[in-house]
Amino acid sequence: MSVVSFIPQIWEARLLSNFHSRSVADVITTKPVEVQGNTVKFNRTGAVQVKDYAGSVTFDDVNTTPIDLVLNQKKYFAIKLNDADKVQAAGDVLDAYTADASASVQEVIDSYVLSLYTAAKHTIGDDKTPVALDKTNVYDYIVDLGTKLSTAKVPMANRFVIVNAQVLGLLSKDPRFTANPAVLENGVVEGQKINGMQVVVSENIANVSGKYKILAVHQSAIGYEKQIENIEAIRLESDFADAVRGLFVYGATVLRPEAMAVLTATIA
Repeated sequence: MSVVSFIPQIWEARLLSNFHSRSVADVITTKPVEVQGNTVKFNRTGAVQVKDYAGSVTFDDVNTTPIDLVLNQKKYFAIKLNDADKVQAAGDVLDAYTADASASVQEVIDSYVLSLYTAAKHTIGDDKTPVALDKTNVYDYIVDLGTKLSTAKVPMANRFVIVNAQVLGLLSKDPRFTANPAVLENGVVEGQKINGMQVVVSENIANVSGKYKILAVHQSAIGYEKQIENIEAIRLESDFADAVRGLFVYGATVLRPEAMAVLTATIA
């Protein structure tokens, strides 16, 4: 039993690979344009001016608003192993460990990113007057969320609507939706769009005292980044075992609240 051959890059690659395959946050958000340590930068671009042509052309400066985000959210995992070297050498065993760690971190991060629904500019219902959803109206209400984005001139491409499993169950009973939806590992419901929005399933979307949230969002609305800051193996002094521990840092910020719409509902 030893940690002399521990290769952190192997563990980090497996952790990130497993994370990306399951992460809703990676699907629905935009990545930073620059990374400097634990600070990342996003650019919000302004509208391009369109002018009447009268024989000459004037050029405008590019209008961008830089937004800095400090990755100040931190989560760690720490697992005890009989022999870290043997686990590392056995690919299937390593995958099992890293998949479990990645899934746990992914749920925490997805919950954090999806909690930003509170910044949405457009709403249908609220915690005091939620919409009562059932199989006859759920599809139409989701269409209405997409219409709110369209009214705000949000681009049609890269739109998503995040629902939980119960809402997906109601949708499956509507003939306009598929009866047997195939949900991919990252929550994307394969081949299913409503009013131009890709349907994504996550149990990490807010549920407060029986009030469910359905979030319609354009990819440009939320900026998000994560990193594995450190991963290392140690020999435990108090046990005949090795240990592997890793630290994730992450952060997210709302870039375009007008590109978000949220529905608050109860489910019959």
